[in-house]
Amino acid sequence: VQLQASGGGLVQTGGSLRLSCLASGRSISDYGIGWFRQVPGKERDFVAGMSWTGGSRFYGDSVKGRFIISRDSAKNTAYLQMNSLRPEDTAVYYCNAQNPWYGPYWGQGTLVTVSS
Repeated sequence: VQLQASGGGLVQTGGSLRLSCLASGRSISDYGIGWFRQVPGKERDFVAGMSWTGGSRFYGDSVKGRFIISRDSAKNTAYLQMNSLRPEDTAVYYCNAQNPWYGPYWGQGTLVTVSS
């Protein structure tokens, strides 16, 4: 499966963005989905994840209550809705897909910049 992340940009503190992760080659429903983020000089951190069955969702402590992960099988796309954005959310965001047999597969990053 190939993944293409998009939707990043510049937003003010308190604003919202929705990131998309378009899958091609396989159905996104065959995989668990994860969103990660990375700032220069630091490790890539977990942001949000959805199990490959779609039955469970997980969030990093810093984004709980603000971010929502979802998946639209008809569009073969996963999303990360980001609300109440903070300057510390500034990072390059990556989507990831894996299941018990294959992966992880990574998309290219999309830059999110939150201005104070």
